[in-house]
Parts: sequence; structure tokens; C-alpha cells
Amino acid sequence: MTYNVGYIVGSLSRDSINRRLALALRHLAPVELDLVEIPIDALPLYNRDHDASYPSAAEEFKDAITSVDAILFITPEYNRSIPGVLKNAIDWASRPRGSSVLDGKPAAMIGTSPGSISTAVAQQHLKTILAYANMPVLGQPEAYIQFTQGLTDEEGTVTVPSTAQFLSEYMEAFLAHIRHHVPAPQAK
Repeated sequence: MTYNVGYIVGSLSRDSINRRLALALRHLAPVELDLVEIPIDALPLYNRDHDASYPSAAEEFKDAITSVDAILFITPEYNRSIPGVLKNAIDWASRPRGSSVLDGKPAAMIGTSPGSISTAVAQQHLKTILAYANMPVLGQPEAYIQFTQGLTDEEGTVTVPSTAQFLSEYMEAFLAHIRHHVPAPQAK
């Protein structure tokens, strides 16, 4: 069975190192995972005044989340937390109250940064937010990737063998997490 996994990059930069990590993960994912990006760049700032009539960009975003089996959050760390654009996207997906498309959807998170603790603090904040959104989050392994020059090439190939192996194992663990939470289709 193939699982459709939407990934959300928590950076709007086209040159983001987290976008490069996303490309690498697409290459390293098990064949049972079909990864597709769910973009967040068209979302306006969330405002509950729109709850009665969502903007089309927000409707499309929610539809994209509904269409996948699981979500992979790939986030940088800004000021020891997640970027505002990522929090904004989560707000759109979880509103209005009672119509969250995140509820019960398996999730995992990963991120990269040049710093030695990478995105550890941002991911802790993200775990709190996703727990409130009732998303079962992959607990182990945790993945805080210190980005160094040459870690990936332009095509998304990880050039450090130990990092490539770790990321492959991480994606295998995410697959097992999804299988645990998404029932296999019944034979007819």
C-alpha cells in the first residue's frame, strides 16, 4: 500500500535549507510513501472573521491536507520557535472550531539549521501545538539536522553517508507510525 504524505516546509524562501532537506527526504523515503508538498505561501494571515467564508487559498490548503494520509512538517527555527508562517498555516487548518483537518492525522517533524542544536527548540514548540490539534506525532527518532555546506547537492542527494542512513531510517520509522494510525484498505 502507498501512503500519500503531504509535507509542509515552514519557510517561504525558495532557497531554504529546509526545502533542500525536503527534497532529500523525497529521495530517501521508502517506496510506500508518496511525498507531495502542501504549499503555505498563498495563505493570508489567519483571522477568525473569515471563518464563515474561507478564502480560496485556505480552502485549497485544507483540501490538500484532507487528501493525504499523513503530514511531515519540515521546519526551520526562528527565535527559538517555529516560523510565524507555519503557525499561521496550522491555524488555518484547525479552524473554524470543530472543522479541523488535522484531527487524528499522523504527523512527524524534522528540521535543519546551521546551529549545533539545529531545530530542537522549534520542534518542541511544534509538538505542543500538534498535540493540541490532536495529531499523533512520531516520538522517536527525533531529527535535528545540523546543516553544513555540502550536506546535500542541488538535486537533493545527501552527500554524508551517515546522515543519509539516519534520514532513511527516520523515514522508515515515519512509515511505521503511519501504518499504526492509518488502517489498510479492506479487500473487496
